[in-house]
Amino acid sequence: MKISRFKKSHKTLVFFASNFDYREPYQVLIDATFCQAALQQKIGIDEQIKKYFQCGVKLLTTQCVILESESLGAPLTGATSIVKRFHVHKCGHEGKPVPASECIKSMTKDNRYVVASQDRLLQESLRKIPGRCLLYLHKATPVLEAPSKASKKWVQRRAKNLMLGKQVEKIDYMKEKQGLKPAETAVKPKKHKGPKNPNPLSCKKSKKDKAKPQLKGVEQSAITKAKRKRVKIPAHVKAALGKD
Repeated sequence: MKISRFKKSHKTLVFFASNFDYREPYQVLIDATFCQAALQQKIGIDEQIKKYFQCGVKLLTTQCVILESESLGAPLTGATSIVKRFHVHKCGHEGKPVPASECIKSMTKDNRYVVASQDRLLQESLRKIPGRCLLYLHKATPVLEAPSKASKKWVQRRAKNLMLGKQVEKIDYMKEKQGLKPAETAVKPKKHKGPKNPNPLSCKKSKKDKAKPQLKGVEQSAITKAKRKRVKIPAHVKAALGKD
């Protein structure tokens, strides 16, 4: 492989590794269209891809890809035999197969795959999504496509947000250093207040409590009146006493 081709492919891999967490061994998800093109060009996929990447790679396919290729019959018999050689990755459609292109789209949502396909519609769909890496054959030569516009815009947007965040932190630091911004103090945890004691003025006394002092007052007044009551002495008794 020419040095210029290697530099381009290496630059693309570094871009996806740095911004979208692609890691070695790079997982290459292959469909039947890629196998058919390789068969027509009489090249070995395993050998050519490893030679092109010059690093660890793992060639994969899915059950949906194999079933779709088998259903197309004689025209893709050779491609079907080739695609069956690769490791079959679980796609979640076991028992309910979907079209190969839909299967590959769902596989790339949460994982980092280099999609090897000659399907133009699938390629166009994946280019619109940031972080999708494409591989195709140009005649007998594997080509790792440069990052799409969607991927580049996503990276630029993230870089701007990071720069703004750093600038804000730097401005806050300078303000604090020059005394223009008070240093942040530790936030004291809020004390949980318990239930308040009832207001004694708002508490009504029970009727029983009110009744007791009234009864006591009545008894005391009755006793007092009983003490103060004078006994009247009849006149004839007074006269008798006076004679004595």
